[in-house]
Amino acid sequence: MGVLFLQWCDERFNFQATFLQCLAKHVPNIYSAEMDPLLEKQEEMVQAAILYPLECYLFGEDPDIFLEKLQQSGTSQLCGKVFKGGETTYSCRDCAVDPTCVLCMDCFQNSIHKNHRYKMHSSTGGGFCDCGDTEAWKAGPLCTKHEPGASGSAKENSECQLNEEIMEHSRRVFPSVIKYMVDMLIWEEEKELPPELTIREKVDSYYCVLFNDEHHSYDHVIYSLQRALGCELGEAQLHTTAIDKEGRRAVKAGHYASCQEAKEEIKRHSENVSQRPLHVEVLHADVMAHQKFALRLGSWLNKLMSYSSDFRQIFCQICLKEEAGSEKPCFISKLMLWDAKLHKGARKVLHELIFSSFFMEMEYKKLFAVEFVKYYKALQKEYISDDHDRVLSVTALSVQMFTVPTLARHLIEEQNVITIITETLLEVLPEYLDKNDKFNFQGYSQDKLNRVYAVIYDLRYVLVSKPTLWTDRLRERFLEGFVSFLRILTCMQGMEEIKRQIGQHIEVDPDWEAAIAIQMQLKNILLMFQEWCACDEELLLRAYRECHKAVMRCSTNGRSREKTVFHLCGHTLESRPYRVSADPVSIHLPLSRTLAGLHVRLSKTGTISRLHEFVSPEEFKVELLVEYPLRCLVLVAQVAAEMWRRNGLSLISQVFYYQDVKCREEMYDKDIIMLQIGASLMDPNQFLLLILQRYELADAFKKIKPTKDQDLIKQCNVLIEEMLQILIYVVGERYVPGVSNVTKEDVVMREIIHLLCIEPMAHSAITKSLPENENNETGLENVIDKVATFKKPGVSGHGVYELKDECLKEFNMFFYHYTKTQHSKAEHTQKKRRKQENRDEGKNLKRMTCEM
Repeated sequence: MGVLFLQWCDERFNFQATFLQCLAKHVPNIYSAEMDPLLEKQEEMVQAAILYPLECYLFGEDPDIFLEKLQQSGTSQLCGKVFKGGETTYSCRDCAVDPTCVLCMDCFQNSIHKNHRYKMHSSTGGGFCDCGDTEAWKAGPLCTKHEPGASGSAKENSECQLNEEIMEHSRRVFPSVIKYMVDMLIWEEEKELPPELTIREKVDSYYCVLFNDEHHSYDHVIYSLQRALGCELGEAQLHTTAIDKEGRRAVKAGHYASCQEAKEEIKRHSENVSQRPLHVEVLHADVMAHQKFALRLGSWLNKLMSYSSDFRQIFCQICLKEEAGSEKPCFISKLMLWDAKLHKGARKVLHELIFSSFFMEMEYKKLFAVEFVKYYKALQKEYISDDHDRVLSVTALSVQMFTVPTLARHLIEEQNVITIITETLLEVLPEYLDKNDKFNFQGYSQDKLNRVYAVIYDLRYVLVSKPTLWTDRLRERFLEGFVSFLRILTCMQGMEEIKRQIGQHIEVDPDWEAAIAIQMQLKNILLMFQEWCACDEELLLRAYRECHKAVMRCSTNGRSREKTVFHLCGHTLESRPYRVSADPVSIHLPLSRTLAGLHVRLSKTGTISRLHEFVSPEEFKVELLVEYPLRCLVLVAQVAAEMWRRNGLSLISQVFYYQDVKCREEMYDKDIIMLQIGASLMDPNQFLLLILQRYELADAFKKIKPTKDQDLIKQCNVLIEEMLQILIYVVGERYVPGVSNVTKEDVVMREIIHLLCIEPMAHSAITKSLPENENNETGLENVIDKVATFKKPGVSGHGVYELKDECLKEFNMFFYHYTKTQHSKAEHTQKKRRKQENRDEGKNLKRMTCEM
């Protein structure tokens, strides 16, 4: 140790060369017994031969004494605790900027948030405590343990700063350590080492190494090992447990030929029980040893990062430094790009090192985020092709960057992150585009779509905090991202069209879950885009123009048909023929619904007075805007009239979700709004004629001789009822901010009132019946006491909320979010209540709508 220490201290020696010679000499000997390692002995040898002399040189004194002094001098204001799987985390519902902002148990118990409304979660692993991050909390960002001046928290004194000698030593040591670690982790040669690590004659010593994957169960791996290696059940179980925990394990040692034979046998037997073989490699013993020590160095660096900000900054600088005149990625980008190829244990070390270094220094967190976004597409494509869980992917770190408001703004302005994310979505889903460039998820892979959802989550993270100040560059970049997002919606507009089955019942129900699931994933993102647009008048108008153009481009279906003239009651309508009962129709219209949302926000902000500057009256074509949402509502009516019975359960399920609380905000509700826009801008007679024509009820109002077919009579009656109901909604349903003078709180109160008009409900039942916003909040707690009183539970049962008497006048028997069952029950309940109170049954059953 003394000779090595003196060599490192001597400035004439090349530190990197000496360091690598040391590793080449000691590492293969230390990790020679991979099959049955003595872990304590290995660690003692590593400390004595390598780490202790390295620390002595780095610190200039006894490492234990130095680190103890450094720890006592203060720690970071940020907690930075990395959560393990299953660990409890806490999120404050009152103070967290978004639901991803969480605290560890210690910080939570020592914070103001323990007296607030909070949620507890079981961590999936890989997250990190946000205590100390002022951007994560509206109030109380620091617990008492991390407040300035608290015991163990950062103090502004000279002891916190490393002296120049230690800094200089760090700048010599870290580059060599990091380069070695990166080189060995991304090393692809199975039989050879880099020349600088080869100082002894090569021996014929190899390992057959089995890697973890998510395609094979425990039993599959155990079976394959028993058959291939002829080992006992206990040994096979031991191997399998270690592989699942660390990601890989040597299952056989010996000459190259014997290890190669074992590899082929394992693959052959594993193919018998699964569609794909297990991942097995034959690695030279020295390669295996150096890769294992590279991870040990990663853990050593991770420990150093926790002691000093100076260590962290030097480490980050080296990791981000690019070679002069080279286009190769920097060290940290190399590791990120190799992440999907690393085994589980290596990924954990890498991710923990990123947490303890880059994420503890805001300046370098920003630079890391820039590198992350630069390679975002490649990283996501690797993750989607990978088979490991999201928590084990470097892409899972996106939440730590994209949810920081200032960092998200920077990434939008300087890195165009919204456009990059949306383009990534389009690039990973080309196999699901049909000949018309519309998504069609028939025969989809659930595993792949689950991975694609991760990209959608990233879009949600970036948009979670609206900007308070707009710059020209931010406006341009956001609009560019919005236009890119419209390309995704264009691929969804009219996707998976269906046609009414006549005669024979459909044989196989088509897949519908994927399209609806993506609609659910996008619901809050659509709302967030609309809210962002509404923050700036100029941006809102430009976004509306782009969305209007996109809708117009998609509204070409059937326009090749010649227009026909429809006459009724002395009025005429000129339109192209279309029948929902005979022509293709789709329930997916996100473009039209986004336009409806933007139109409402134009109205709310008063910006609608300038709309003609961006979309001329000739270009507007309101009849075309109304057409597709109207078709969708007619489809729902025809399903209710049992005209689509032969199309199976698939359509019934789609119609259910179309009106369900999980989807209705960006489906059903927006279609009603679009009809209201049409009714306000079209000639009333023209509007009614269009409604009659699309509901296929013209004959019913032309005094044509009635049919005797009871089914047709029933269908006609149901369609008339459904049409009249929609007309009532168009005229009367105005509880939408922008459609009338109401707030979001008013909307939530009205929803709760109508739920409690059905029956008294428990808190959980009301919550499930209300839509959640991007922060998973319903707004229930803010208004429930204004409209209801809590009735405590008896000996058994649970407490329920009952509607206050003064709120009964708000009941509308034509409330548009009622299902037919809820409508009947609510009407019955209210009539019964009024009868008991000796009031007129019909009085106040429907209140006048709110002020426009």
